[in-house]
Amino acid sequence: MDNNKRPENMERITTAALAEKFIQEQVKEIQNQVGDKKVLLALSGGVDSSVVAALLIRAVGQQLVCVHVNHGLLRKGEPEQVVEVFRNQMKANLIYVDAVDRFLDKLQGVAEPEQKRKIIGAEFIRVFEEEARKQEGIEFLAQGTIYPDILESGPVKAHHNVGGLPEDLQFELVEPLRLLYKDEVRVVGDALGLPAGMVYRQPFPGPGLGVRCLGAITRDRLEAVRESDAILREEFAKNGLEGKVWQYFTLIPDFKSVGVRDNKRADEWPVIIRAVNTKDAMTATVEDVPFALLQHITNRIVNEVKGVNRVCYDLTPKPTGTIEWE
Repeated sequence: MDNNKRPENMERITTAALAEKFIQEQVKEIQNQVGDKKVLLALSGGVDSSVVAALLIRAVGQQLVCVHVNHGLLRKGEPEQVVEVFRNQMKANLIYVDAVDRFLDKLQGVAEPEQKRKIIGAEFIRVFEEEARKQEGIEFLAQGTIYPDILESGPVKAHHNVGGLPEDLQFELVEPLRLLYKDEVRVVGDALGLPAGMVYRQPFPGPGLGVRCLGAITRDRLEAVRESDAILREEFAKNGLEGKVWQYFTLIPDFKSVGVRDNKRADEWPVIIRAVNTKDAMTATVEDVPFALLQHITNRIVNEVKGVNRVCYDLTPKPTGTIEWE
């Protein structure tokens, strides 16, 4: 039997009772797999890794070592938020690693999306290996792999949770969510008692803003992605779209367009806004954002984000366009 293939008779987790049944099964599986060894978890603060963390805490408690890697590709304010929620509020055993320069140096000049994903994924594992050497008894690496990651690996795009792991990987993988769709993960997160703001936080790709700063990443363009994304999230929250729209973000391509600023020609980047709704991430529809709000967001971005002179709205559903551009 293929452990990465969801059984046809597996019931969709839609209720607290079904979630609790799943949790109990996974706790037993994790305990049997891990024994008295330690588990290293890549804790990004997204819903998938947060649910894995809660499951592992319930199953093996202090045997879990959470590592939060700041690779410079997170959204504005996220590293600080992860430390606050997990270390200060959830009392997790959290190690914070500042690896910004390390990741961005490795990615310098790399334009091909799959190569970027694999560099980021491989470097993540290297960081964890280094942290593991500082610990005693770590034999397992927990990951927030979910079923769409497995389905899309290969024919569509490489996911850092599935493809691109180094050949010298020294950990056995623990992937308790690998057969669940995103909506099921949220139901399980609710049942585990995680804060609503964490459970319903919009999805974020493993490579982070690295796949939203299209082409070869530069620090100035990456910062423009981060700042424009923060404006979009702030305005969606103010206007009642936070929680209503499944995923929304900005991205910046690796080219400039001609514009006018202060009565002079200005060659600057365009920002592309993506806002979609989906149940399971396999198909997606585009959110009908009020035009006046789009105009307001555009005005803020072109005036507040350095190096941006144009804003576009992506109207493409999935299929044909995947949710992310890379």
